[in-house]
Amino acid sequence: MGRVTERRKVIRIRDGSVSSRPDTLVAEEPLEIRLNGKPLAITMRTPGDDFALAAGFLVSEGVLAAASDLLNIVYCAGATVDGSNTYNVVDVRTAPGVTMPDITLERNVYTTSSCGLCGKASLDAVRTTARWPISDTPPVRVDPELLASLPDRLRSAQRVFDRTGGLHAAALFSEDGELLDIREDVGRHNAVDKLVGRALQNGDLPLSRTILLVSGRASFELAQKAVMAGIPLLAAVSAPSSLAVDLAAEAGLTLVGFLRGSSMNVYAGEDRIALRAAAAQG
Repeated sequence: MGRVTERRKVIRIRDGSVSSRPDTLVAEEPLEIRLNGKPLAITMRTPGDDFALAAGFLVSEGVLAAASDLLNIVYCAGATVDGSNTYNVVDVRTAPGVTMPDITLERNVYTTSSCGLCGKASLDAVRTTARWPISDTPPVRVDPELLASLPDRLRSAQRVFDRTGGLHAAALFSEDGELLDIREDVGRHNAVDKLVGRALQNGDLPLSRTILLVSGRASFELAQKAVMAGIPLLAAVSAPSSLAVDLAAEAGLTLVGFLRGSSMNVYAGEDRIALRAAAAQG
């Protein structure tokens, strides 16, 4: 609700000189997600796109798959003792007939902006709940040169980062490199949820012909979110975790890490990268 950034006084030291000035910081506040009135999760996030965040979160949990599964999302009034609305609690109401999860993918009630689904390490849970197996989607083939161009385009589109220096970003690109959407948040997993939630609301799931690019590292959780949204290619500017690589290999997800300049590492799903044939070396 307009609290993406906040101003704070700082003491600035530069080359031995000391001055006082206001600084722009990224806002971080808790968001409680309720499902049909029942508390489900709390995440630390940058306020904004909260409904999309909640919807995307529920896509990754296997609850929502289409806009028709969603009845509505509302901020909960009376979230505090005095009855005021903090806009930090949302309730997601599902349409009649939507199956509630058996919570095989249930996260801990509290998650931080840095770890998201820490402690939830079940490849079987993702495999059995994914609605759109990536291996069944039409083939996507991407040139390394196109991938190499994406981080600079992501960075140039990060408007709030330019003011704060403190936000992660996630972007969706078409297989031809068109920027489809970008979201920023203090947590990478929240930025991805906001992308996926928007896609759900717009009726665009599964995202079977897109590339997901994230700033920073690629965790198991981000790989999970890509698989659950039907995204065939996940690229990160930093390293993946071992479990993210395991999930990518099992689910058929193309996973690219250390995407910097013209360099990158392909950890799984190399068939989607248009590699030039090279003579075999002895």
